[in-house]
Order: sequence, then C-alpha cells, then structure tokens
Amino acid sequence: MLAAKFPVHRDLAGFDFDCSPVDQKLIAKLAETTFTEDAHNLVFVGGTGSGKSHLATALGVSSIVEHGKRVRFYSTVNLVNALEQEKAQGRAGRILASMLRLDLVICDELGYLPFSQAGGALLFHLLSHLYEHTSVAITTILDFGEWSSVFGDAKMTTALLDRLTHHCHIVETGNESYRFLHSSTNAKAHIRAREASKKGRTPGTALPRRE
Repeated sequence: MLAAKFPVHRDLAGFDFDCSPVDQKLIAKLAETTFTEDAHNLVFVGGTGSGKSHLATALGVSSIVEHGKRVRFYSTVNLVNALEQEKAQGRAGRILASMLRLDLVICDELGYLPFSQAGGALLFHLLSHLYEHTSVAITTILDFGEWSSVFGDAKMTTALLDRLTHHCHIVETGNESYRFLHSSTNAKAHIRAREASKKGRTPGTALPRRE
C-alpha cells in the first residue's frame, strides 16, 4: 500500500452516492478491477470537490487490498515535473518502465494546475506508451474539448484522446461540490444542535405546540 503513494486513504464505503450523480453500479463493477486485465482506462470528470479523487483513490485502494493489483498514484503536475527532471538528467524512460510493470496508474487533477508545453508533450508520450499495456485513471475538471489547453497542441490532444478513450469508462461526478455539501450539512447540524442545547431540548425534537 505504501508503494502506491496515496496522499490519503479513501474507500467506497465513505462515499455518499445519494448525494452524487455517479452511477453506483458502475463503480461497484469497476471495483472488481477486471478493467485492468485488458488495460482499459478510467476518466473521472466533474467540478472541484465533486468526488473524483475520492473515487479514483478508493478504487486504487480496493484494487490493492482485495485483488492484489499493483497501483501507483500521482498528482499530474508532480508527474510532469518528474518527467521533465528525468529528461534533464539524461534518464528519460525510467518512469515509463516502472509504470509498465503496474496494473493501474492514477493521474490526479489533470488541468487543475498548469505546466509547460514541453511537459505536456512528455505526458502525452508517456500516456501513449501505456496504451493497451497499463490501465490509467485520470481525474480532471476539464471536458475533453478543453484538453488541448493542457497539452498545447490540438493534433496531439486528439491522438491522445483516441488512445485513452478507445477502451474507457467515463465517470461523471457532476459540478456540485461533494465536500462543500457535506461540510455545509454538518455545519448546519452543528448549529441546530448548539441552538437546541441552549434551549434545553434534543436536536430534531419539535417545539411544544401552543394551545
């Protein structure tokens, strides 16, 4: 599990599907990890805080714990920085070689932070070489039509999308912030409990009717 480099631990039990448009049956099917056997890909697309990273991480954790898969998590911008660094050091190809031994690579937050056009080209070549060898799960706030703003070249972006989406499950998480919804709900519950305690009654208990 440590080798996967997850920034935080997430599981599917901790995701509230009732507050999300995500297809729970699809996620349950993906949790079986059969998609990795054919090197199929996943793309989680939706607004900030809508649960993309939670789901990708949870599937990665499940893949390791329940199915013994080899998984590695990357922040996309950190991955690009690492690709640029290994090229500058004359060691290009080492990251790719390590990824080809994995079952699933998670690239988190594509498009959330900018990187150079040269970095975009390196990421393009990496993902292209993983095609049909290693499954890739990408989380992003960008629609496919906006990906050229990340890679800096329309033709290159089109070629990448052709490969990435050839065998791909697309999970739309919507635009409403899952985190904000829950923090707001919890905050309101806390306020109600505090106000109720001041009045000496149990939260959620109706006030006595006046006759």
